[in-house]
Amino acid sequence: MNLIGWFADPANWSGPAGIPTRLLEHLRYSGLTLLIAVLIAVPTGAMVGHTGRGGFLVVGLANWLRSLPDLGLLVLLVLLVGIHLVTVTAALLVLAIPPLLAGTYAGVSNVDSSVVDAARGVGMRERDILLKVELANSMPLLLGGLRAAALQVVATTAIAAYVGYGGLGRFVLDGQATHQYVQMAGGAVLIAILALLVEGVLAGVQRLVVSPGLRPARTRLSDDEPRTVPPGHPAPHRATPDMSGANR
Repeated sequence: MNLIGWFADPANWSGPAGIPTRLLEHLRYSGLTLLIAVLIAVPTGAMVGHTGRGGFLVVGLANWLRSLPDLGLLVLLVLLVGIHLVTVTAALLVLAIPPLLAGTYAGVSNVDSSVVDAARGVGMRERDILLKVELANSMPLLLGGLRAAALQVVATTAIAAYVGYGGLGRFVLDGQATHQYVQMAGGAVLIAILALLVEGVLAGVQRLVVSPGLRPARTRLSDDEPRTVPPGHPAPHRATPDMSGANR
Protein backbone atom coordinates (compact mmCIF):
# COMPACT_ATOMS: atom_id res chain seq x y z
CA MET A 1 0.00 0.00 0.00
CA ASN A 2 1.33 3.44 -0.92
CA LEU A 3 0.83 6.67 0.99
CA ILE A 4 -2.14 7.80 -1.10
CA GLY A 5 -3.78 4.43 -0.58
CA TRP A 6 -3.29 4.72 3.17
CA PHE A 7 -5.06 8.08 3.24
CA ALA A 8 -7.83 6.74 0.97
CA ASP A 9 -8.51 3.73 3.18
CA PRO A 10 -11.84 4.34 5.01
CA ALA A 11 -10.63 2.21 7.94
CA ASN A 12 -8.08 4.91 8.80
CA TRP A 13 -10.82 7.53 9.14
CA SER A 14 -13.13 5.80 11.61
CA GLY A 15 -13.03 4.30 15.07
CA PRO A 16 -11.08 5.25 18.21
CA ALA A 17 -7.79 4.87 16.35
CA GLY A 18 -8.87 6.80 13.25
CA ILE A 19 -7.36 10.02 11.95
CA PRO A 20 -10.14 12.36 13.28
CA THR A 21 -9.84 10.94 16.81
CA ARG A 22 -6.04 11.14 16.81
CA LEU A 23 -6.21 14.66 15.39
CA LEU A 24 -8.51 15.85 18.18
CA GLU A 25 -6.23 14.26 20.78
CA HIS A 26 -3.22 15.99 19.25
CA LEU A 27 -4.97 19.34 19.28
CA ARG A 28 -6.11 18.84 22.89
CA TYR A 29 -2.58 18.15 24.14
CA SER A 30 -1.15 21.04 22.13
CA GLY A 31 -3.88 23.48 23.12
CA LEU A 32 -3.55 22.68 26.81
CA THR A 33 0.20 23.20 26.65
CA LEU A 34 -0.11 26.53 24.83
CA LEU A 35 -2.77 27.78 27.24
CA ILE A 36 -0.60 27.05 30.27
CA ALA A 37 2.44 28.55 28.54
CA VAL A 38 0.52 31.78 27.80
CA LEU A 39 -0.65 32.03 31.41
CA ILE A 40 2.93 31.64 32.65
CA ALA A 41 5.08 33.39 30.06
CA VAL A 42 3.02 36.42 29.03
CA PRO A 43 2.48 37.92 32.51
CA THR A 44 6.08 37.18 33.49
CA GLY A 45 7.56 38.67 30.33
CA ALA A 46 5.24 41.68 30.51
CA MET A 47 6.12 42.51 34.11
CA VAL A 48 9.85 42.11 33.54
CA GLY A 49 9.69 44.21 30.39
CA HIS A 50 7.62 46.89 32.13
CA THR A 51 9.81 47.20 35.21
CA GLY A 52 13.12 46.62 33.43
CA ARG A 53 14.24 44.31 36.23
CA GLY A 54 15.37 40.73 35.74
CA GLY A 55 15.80 40.88 31.98
CA PHE A 56 18.97 38.81 32.14
CA LEU A 57 17.05 36.13 34.06
CA VAL A 58 14.41 35.97 31.35
CA VAL A 59 17.00 35.60 28.60
CA GLY A 60 18.96 33.03 30.63
CA LEU A 61 15.85 31.01 31.47
CA ALA A 62 14.67 30.98 27.87
CA ASN A 63 18.07 29.81 26.62
CA TRP A 64 18.29 27.16 29.34
CA LEU A 65 14.85 25.75 28.55
CA ARG A 66 15.70 25.60 24.84
CA SER A 67 18.73 23.44 25.62
CA LEU A 68 16.69 20.69 27.34
CA PRO A 69 15.90 17.60 25.22
CA ASP A 70 12.13 17.07 25.18
CA LEU A 71 12.06 13.30 24.82
CA GLY A 72 14.75 12.84 27.48
CA LEU A 73 12.89 15.16 29.83
CA LEU A 74 9.65 13.25 29.20
CA VAL A 75 11.31 9.93 30.07
CA LEU A 76 12.82 11.45 33.23
CA LEU A 77 9.45 12.86 34.34
CA VAL A 78 7.76 9.52 33.72
CA LEU A 79 10.35 7.78 35.90
CA LEU A 80 9.92 10.36 38.68
CA VAL A 81 6.19 11.07 38.55
CA GLY A 82 4.65 8.29 36.48
CA ILE A 83 2.62 8.23 33.30
CA HIS A 84 0.27 11.20 33.49
CA LEU A 85 -0.84 13.92 31.12
CA VAL A 86 1.00 16.28 33.45
CA THR A 87 4.34 14.76 32.43
CA VAL A 88 3.57 15.20 28.72
CA THR A 89 2.42 18.79 29.25
CA ALA A 90 5.48 19.64 31.35
CA ALA A 91 7.81 18.31 28.66
CA LEU A 92 6.03 20.33 25.98
CA LEU A 93 6.08 23.48 28.10
CA VAL A 94 9.86 23.47 27.72
CA LEU A 95 9.25 24.22 24.05
CA ALA A 96 6.33 26.61 24.46
CA ILE A 97 7.55 28.95 27.19
CA PRO A 98 10.86 30.28 25.73
CA PRO A 99 9.52 31.94 22.53
CA LEU A 100 6.49 33.33 24.36
CA LEU A 101 8.56 34.64 27.24
CA ALA A 102 11.21 36.17 25.00
CA GLY A 103 8.65 37.66 22.59
CA THR A 104 6.60 39.28 25.34
CA TYR A 105 9.63 40.64 27.16
CA ALA A 106 11.21 42.03 24.00
CA GLY A 107 7.94 43.55 22.82
CA VAL A 108 7.17 45.35 26.07
CA SER A 109 10.71 46.50 26.78
CA ASN A 110 11.17 47.90 23.26
CA VAL A 111 8.08 50.14 23.31
CA ASP A 112 9.13 53.72 22.61
CA SER A 113 9.86 55.40 25.93
CA SER A 114 8.27 58.64 24.71
CA VAL A 115 4.96 56.82 24.28
CA VAL A 116 5.16 55.47 27.84
CA ASP A 117 6.11 58.90 29.20
CA ALA A 118 3.18 60.47 27.39
CA ALA A 119 0.83 57.89 28.95
CA ARG A 120 2.20 58.72 32.41
CA GLY A 121 1.88 62.41 31.64
CA VAL A 122 -1.86 62.14 31.04
CA GLY A 123 -2.29 60.38 34.39
CA MET A 124 -2.57 56.72 33.39
CA ARG A 125 -1.84 54.20 36.12
CA GLU A 126 1.02 51.73 35.70
CA ARG A 127 -1.37 48.83 35.21
CA ASP A 128 -3.20 50.69 32.45
CA ILE A 129 0.07 51.67 30.83
CA LEU A 130 1.13 48.02 30.75
CA LEU A 131 -2.18 46.68 29.47
CA LYS A 132 -3.35 49.47 27.14
CA VAL A 133 -0.05 50.90 25.88
CA GLU A 134 2.87 48.51 26.19
CA LEU A 135 1.09 45.23 25.50
CA ALA A 136 -0.88 46.80 22.66
CA ASN A 137 2.32 48.03 21.03
CA SER A 138 4.13 44.73 21.64
CA MET A 139 1.52 42.62 19.82
CA PRO A 140 3.69 41.89 16.75
CA LEU A 141 6.47 40.33 18.83
CA LEU A 142 4.09 38.70 21.31
CA LEU A 143 2.06 37.01 18.58
CA GLY A 144 5.25 36.11 16.76
CA GLY A 145 6.36 34.28 19.88
CA LEU A 146 2.99 32.54 20.08
CA ARG A 147 3.28 31.40 16.47
CA ALA A 148 6.75 30.01 17.08
CA ALA A 149 5.60 28.23 20.24
CA ALA A 150 2.54 26.74 18.54
CA LEU A 151 4.56 25.48 15.59
CA GLN A 152 7.10 23.75 17.83
CA VAL A 153 4.50 22.29 20.20
CA VAL A 154 2.26 20.90 17.46
CA ALA A 155 5.26 19.34 15.73
CA THR A 156 6.55 17.78 18.95
CA THR A 157 3.32 16.58 20.60
CA ALA A 158 3.97 13.26 18.89
CA ILE A 159 6.16 12.35 21.89
CA ALA A 160 2.93 11.79 23.87
CA ALA A 161 2.63 8.44 22.08
CA TYR A 162 5.87 7.24 23.68
CA VAL A 163 4.19 7.13 27.11
CA GLY A 164 0.92 5.57 25.98
CA TYR A 165 -1.11 8.64 25.06
CA GLY A 166 -2.81 9.30 21.74
CA GLY A 167 -2.36 11.97 19.13
CA LEU A 168 -0.97 11.74 15.63
CA GLY A 169 2.26 10.38 17.03
CA ARG A 170 0.49 7.02 17.49
CA PHE A 171 0.63 6.45 13.73
CA VAL A 172 4.39 6.99 13.77
CA LEU A 173 5.06 4.86 16.83
CA ASP A 174 2.67 2.03 15.95
CA GLY A 175 3.91 1.98 12.38
CA GLN A 176 7.46 1.67 13.61
CA ALA A 177 6.54 -1.17 15.98
CA THR A 178 4.73 -3.14 13.26
CA HIS A 179 7.10 -2.19 10.42
CA GLN A 180 4.29 -0.45 8.56
CA TYR A 181 6.36 2.34 7.15
CA VAL A 182 3.52 3.77 5.06
CA GLN A 183 1.61 4.36 8.31
CA MET A 184 4.70 6.06 9.77
CA ALA A 185 4.94 8.32 6.73
CA GLY A 186 1.21 9.08 6.92
CA GLY A 187 1.50 10.13 10.56
CA ALA A 188 4.49 12.34 9.80
CA VAL A 189 2.63 14.00 6.91
CA LEU A 190 -0.42 14.64 9.11
CA ILE A 191 1.73 16.26 11.81
CA ALA A 192 3.47 18.47 9.26
CA ILE A 193 0.17 19.53 7.65
CA LEU A 194 -1.38 20.29 11.03
CA ALA A 195 1.61 22.39 12.09
CA LEU A 196 1.44 24.40 8.85
CA LEU A 197 -2.32 24.91 9.21
CA VAL A 198 -1.95 26.16 12.79
CA GLU A 199 0.81 28.50 11.66
CA GLY A 200 -1.39 29.82 8.86
CA VAL A 201 -4.37 30.39 11.17
CA LEU A 202 -2.24 32.26 13.71
CA ALA A 203 -0.69 34.35 10.95
CA GLY A 204 -4.19 35.37 9.88
CA VAL A 205 -5.13 36.17 13.48
CA GLN A 206 -1.99 38.28 13.83
CA ARG A 207 -2.90 40.23 10.70
CA LEU A 208 -6.38 40.93 12.07
CA VAL A 209 -5.29 41.83 15.60
CA VAL A 210 -2.18 43.90 14.97
CA SER A 211 -2.85 47.52 14.08
CA PRO A 212 -1.68 48.46 10.55
CA GLY A 213 0.49 51.18 12.09
CA LEU A 214 2.52 48.53 13.92
CA ARG A 215 3.18 46.40 10.87
CA PRO A 216 6.60 46.77 9.25
CA ALA A 217 6.64 48.58 5.93
CA ARG A 218 7.10 46.06 3.15
CA THR A 219 8.45 48.34 0.48
CA ARG A 220 9.78 51.84 0.36
CA LEU A 221 10.37 53.92 -2.77
CA SER A 222 13.93 55.06 -3.19
CA ASP A 223 14.86 58.42 -4.61
CA ASP A 224 15.63 56.84 -7.98
CA GLU A 225 12.31 55.00 -8.33
CA PRO A 226 9.57 56.69 -10.40
CA ARG A 227 6.69 58.16 -8.45
CA THR A 228 3.15 58.46 -9.77
CA VAL A 229 2.08 62.09 -10.08
CA PRO A 230 -1.67 62.74 -9.63
CA PRO A 231 -3.36 64.39 -12.64
CA GLY A 232 -3.24 68.15 -12.54
CA HIS A 233 -0.21 68.30 -10.25
CA PRO A 234 3.20 69.41 -11.47
CA ALA A 235 5.96 66.82 -11.53
CA PRO A 236 8.32 67.06 -8.56
CA HIS A 237 11.39 69.16 -9.24
CA ARG A 238 14.70 67.28 -9.25
CA ALA A 239 17.80 69.28 -8.63
CA THR A 240 20.46 68.89 -11.34
CA PRO A 241 24.12 68.93 -10.42
CA ASP A 242 26.08 72.09 -11.22
CA MET A 243 28.54 71.15 -13.95
CA SER A 244 29.72 74.72 -14.63
CA GLY A 245 33.02 74.17 -12.89
CA ALA A 246 33.65 70.65 -14.08
CA ASN A 247 36.08 71.72 -16.85
CA ARG A 248 37.94 74.34 -14.88
